[in-house]
Amino acid sequence: MKRFIHTYLTGKPLWVNILVALLAVFLLLVIFAMSLNALTHHGESLTVPSVTGKKLPDVQGLLDQKGFDVVIQDSVYYDSLPPLTIIKQVPEADAVVKVNRTIYVTINRVVPPDIDMPNLVGYSLRNAEMTLRNLGLRLGDTTSRPDFAKNSVLEQLFNGAAIAPGAKVKVGSTISLVVGSGIGNENMLVPTLVGLTYTEARILAEAQGLTIGSVIPSPLVRDTASAFVVRQSPNATDEQGRAYRIRPGQMIDVWLDATMPVRDTTTSNTPPPEPPKQDQ
Repeated sequence: MKRFIHTYLTGKPLWVNILVALLAVFLLLVIFAMSLNALTHHGESLTVPSVTGKKLPDVQGLLDQKGFDVVIQDSVYYDSLPPLTIIKQVPEADAVVKVNRTIYVTINRVVPPDIDMPNLVGYSLRNAEMTLRNLGLRLGDTTSRPDFAKNSVLEQLFNGAAIAPGAKVKVGSTISLVVGSGIGNENMLVPTLVGLTYTEARILAEAQGLTIGSVIPSPLVRDTASAFVVRQSPNATDEQGRAYRIRPGQMIDVWLDATMPVRDTTTSNTPPPEPPKQDQ
């Protein structure tokens, strides 16, 4: 065979050999072009179906049958949508594309992400609600207690317990708030806090709708919670022993010391009993 080709090529003029070579190259180019069209499906196209709002497992097999590859491009979280719901697709629905085209989708996450709990204390109720909504959190029960900071957030709760700013919570979690209701209209006796530990004084004050304001410890205090109240403002009584009155929501400032003071037993945290009515 090699001898035949050698004899054929050497037995022909040079221009004939060049013409044969050009024809061979031309035929190879035609064959390559025809094969390229077949490989790339030139002229073949498909319409992209709408998969937004559907679950990924439900449409993945259908897209594979139609010649589309599916790639998860991103994931977000909406607690109002089922997990794995397709939120966005590229190309969009009804776009005309070549076969074997990839559809990129954004899906709803199965597990909600963690976020840092904001510090809502001091916010107005409206601003706190907007902050929670922007972070993907829900506003739960809103309770109120007497406090001079009316309509301001006093506490933030998660599952019934106080939650500190910066603590991790899941997107979609429900946060409850305690909001100040202002100062009450009814007067009440100022409770006697002197002689109590700071923890006991705070519990007693809050039980009566009052707030501990400034806390001034002495240099000897090492543990504020177990320190004793040695002074309060306003006092429970004046110099003549007459009881002072206060309105719910107001504050009482306390001074603390490591040593228990001598408590005045002539004062009481409850109002004196009313005198019996005289028969007419």
